Amino acid sequence: MADTPGGTGLAVEEQFFSKVAPGEFVFRENEPGAEMYIIQDGEVEIVKQLHGELRQVAVLEEGDFFGEMAILEDMPRTAAARALTSATLLRIDRTTFNQLIRHNPEISVRMLRKLCHRLRTTNPVLLEVGIQPEEAVAAPEPVASALSPAASAPAAPADAATPAAGAEPELPTAPRLIHGETGTEFRLWPDGETIIGRFDPVTGVQPEVDLKPVDFHRSTSRRHAVIQAREGGFSLREEVGCANGTFVNGQRLATGVEVEIHDGDALQFGLVKTLFRVSS
Repeated sequence: MADTPGGTGLAVEEQFFSKVAPGEFVFRENEPGAEMYIIQDGEVEIVKQLHGELRQVAVLEEGDFFGEMAILEDMPRTAAARALTSATLLRIDRTTFNQLIRHNPEISVRMLRKLCHRLRTTNPVLLEVGIQPEEAVAAPEPVASALSPAASAPAAPADAATPAAGAEPELPTAPRLIHGETGTEFRLWPDGETIIGRFDPVTGVQPEVDLKPVDFHRSTSRRHAVIQAREGGFSLREEVGCANGTFVNGQRLATGVEVEIHDGDALQFGLVKTLFRVSS
């Protein structure tokens, strides 16, 4: 017996795992399908036939899933899946799919977000703006690296005022998270919401603060928590589907409940420990 990646709590027999070699296809485009897959280890690329050649749509890694549309819609594969490295895959058929959802609600939340993402890019909308559907298929945006405080800061709003030439810009002290082990700083929005989590290669959704570079044990969820900045203070809220918990000064938060946070508080997302700072 073995457990699925990310600690889903779903114990499965070894025969449901399969190994694929680099370059081997898990399935091909337009093939019938009755199974989805979760990556136990290794990397798998999603490729699609465009203009007579295979083009990479996404690269998936340990803990990611693919092929779920065959279960949800009973339809042929819309793209092919091919191993980039040696990989171990957990096969999930329709009879075990409901059990997986019950044990790991984060999977269902991620699937819903993926479906919403597809609805926003549906073919009729693309045709209305003069773009052929196949031209819109592209790989996800690259994961933003957390290098320095400036590099990891959220982009400034488009209507932000530009300082006059030669003048020193006046920058308020930015709220930020400081990763204790590496010293990496992640800037937060001084107003509104900042989403904390990890980049999702399945949907292409990127949180404002991507903890992947410092999440050495893959313990944070794709959309883990939200820090809300309002006039007069900040609050932290754990998102629905979060698997490994969110903590303020060692106290675990209840999902969906906002808790005030203050300068110097210890915030933990899964196993990632940070310090919340507002002052310099």
